[in-house]
Amino acid sequence: MSVPRHPMAKYLRPGCELTTACPGCGDGMIAHSILRAIDGLGLDLDEFVFVCGIGCAGWIPSPYFAADTLHTTHGRPVAFATGVKLAAPDRRVVVVSGDGDLTAIGGNHLIHAARRNLPIAVICVNNRIYGMTGGQVAPTTPTGTRTLTTPTGNREGAFDLCRLVEAAGATYVARWTTAHLRQLTKTIAYALGHPGFAFIEVMSQCPVHYGKLSREGNAVQSLDFFRAQAVTRRQAARLSPEERVGRWEVGDLVGGATTDTGEEG
Repeated sequence: MSVPRHPMAKYLRPGCELTTACPGCGDGMIAHSILRAIDGLGLDLDEFVFVCGIGCAGWIPSPYFAADTLHTTHGRPVAFATGVKLAAPDRRVVVVSGDGDLTAIGGNHLIHAARRNLPIAVICVNNRIYGMTGGQVAPTTPTGTRTLTTPTGNREGAFDLCRLVEAAGATYVARWTTAHLRQLTKTIAYALGHPGFAFIEVMSQCPVHYGKLSREGNAVQSLDFFRAQAVTRRQAARLSPEERVGRWEVGDLVGGATTDTGEEG
């Protein structure tokens, strides 16, 4: 009996049907949303260049997507993407990387690309920790969270990445979680057609490191937490300032269409 082929497998390189992601990781879910968005728009992968850095999320497009990819040095995917877009302005340039790669060592490249309103799309997978290297504290790790390098709890505040790139000048900014994959797919589809700098933050689970060290739990428990944590702008408006503390506002935050729903469907 033959095994049915996944409808998105046509976009993968031969032999790359199996992922190296850890059990419960959100990277495969995000990869699926990216490919679903491209498929829904009827675009050809030959139109794209995917750029990624060092970290778990860098393995989403490289080596799996059957497209031109640049797997670059740590913190430099936006710099490489800038060069690609300038050299080949007709290509759709998409950066897919993690919160540590893009906002720690790569932070300056990110804010200046937003300031220049460079016409690329950046998908930042935020698992709130350095996952690939063992679970160290990241610029996005919430205050008080235990990590490998903050065993008594992180004493520093975390970046709000969407506010960061908005302040720098990004003209499209959105946030979703891996518990909102249909909405994420629609948002990616919109970002691919945006004429300026598009930034999408995807809150994603890392049960192997973040879930274990912070005691958030396994992947299912993380997704339950994401659903409870996320609020749309309309929902946030009905909350008191105290109730909004620590919540994640999801949907289109700057520019965009109308993906202002936190309901999974």
